[in-house]
Amino acid sequence: MSYFCVVNKLLNILLVALFVSLCPIHGQAQEKQRINGYWVPMCVYEGDTIPYIQLRTVYIFRPMKFKNERARREYNKLVRDVKKVYPISLEINRAIIETYEYLQTLPNEKARQKHIKNVEKGLKEQYTARMKKLTFSQGKLLIKLVDRQSHQTSYELVKAFMGPFKAGFYQAFAALFGASLKKEYDPTGEDRLTERVVLMVESGQI
Repeated sequence: MSYFCVVNKLLNILLVALFVSLCPIHGQAQEKQRINGYWVPMCVYEGDTIPYIQLRTVYIFRPMKFKNERARREYNKLVRDVKKVYPISLEINRAIIETYEYLQTLPNEKARQKHIKNVEKGLKEQYTARMKKLTFSQGKLLIKLVDRQSHQTSYELVKAFMGPFKAGFYQAFAALFGASLKKEYDPTGEDRLTERVVLMVESGQI
């Protein structure tokens, strides 16, 4: 009996999901409905007005199994590091997009180079203090997460905006500390566990 109850609930959930996906989404003010004091989008289906609420994505993974206590501590550290560094990678990616879009509006190379220098100065003022507080492992993680967000390595970004000379200089400087601006993010291989943590942080599950 309990089996059929579970199946019935699953069918109901699937039907609701299918129904919502078929409803046209309306974003105008007069096409919203007030529920418990909140205005939410709605859709009309066969004469019925139905609230449309977009739910956050929930990721389902196999439960973590640790070989020993050290592995558990390393995982917990990764979670802490991602929570600290991931927001910075989002900010950097937004800055990259905004800078690129603004550069397209400038009339010549001289104006673009001047703006890039101003951006570089602003980034140093904004992020130097925060970067100094990162550990070495957090710094390496940030390099990878920047690649994840922008689909370009830190080396490629520096080269594109500041030229090959500065890119080579910063790469050589990073190499002195055992890091590399050319490091790519590999969500299905080396960084598979990091990707799992990032997705769960994004969805608010951890």
